[in-house]
Amino acid sequence: MIKYTHACVRLEDGDRVLVIDPGTLSEPEALDGVDEILVTHEHFDHIDVERLRNYPNLRIYTNAEFAPQLEGFHVTTVASGQTFQAGGFAVRAVGSHHAEIFDGLPGCANIGYIVEDHLYHPGDSMFVPEQKIEHLLVPASGPWMKVGEALNFVRSVRPKRAYPIHEAMLSETGMDNFGRWMGMKGETDYRRLDAGESATLA
Repeated sequence: MIKYTHACVRLEDGDRVLVIDPGTLSEPEALDGVDEILVTHEHFDHIDVERLRNYPNLRIYTNAEFAPQLEGFHVTTVASGQTFQAGGFAVRAVGSHHAEIFDGLPGCANIGYIVEDHLYHPGDSMFVPEQKIEHLLVPASGPWMKVGEALNFVRSVRPKRAYPIHEAMLSETGMDNFGRWMGMKGETDYRRLDAGESATLA
């Protein structure tokens, strides 16, 4: 797994390549040689629509609510509980809604993805899947969350290891603070990856 800025990660295994949530804050090279991507929801920090127009053969997997906004792209809609193949990887879609910020907003769909039964990318949600998760991508910041909620999320999922995503709103001090709390109270092996850094998911 290669971590890119904010919510974007790239999975590589031999000839298999899959990217999740390549938004406007992520580096363009995340999409090099990619044929299929997963998008959790419609927000700009999770999908860069204009950049994706440079990849006319790209297939996008996303929720049915967002799909009509992607006219001109090759789109496959997926629903919670559905299993499918993307980029050569086995994927399960879970969850359904973006976490609430205020007064029911943003009120949009959000689908999380469990890849190969061990890596979970929740997008902008704290949905806890029923199955065992080995590696969790835990949101570190957002207008819809606080550190205590992230800690409860990690404890509920009970992964072997947690990696922070959705960190662009935090300063270096903020990321250090998030890491200290995860180390003290997360009850998991917490590891931070900087943009471009990789980890082997075993």
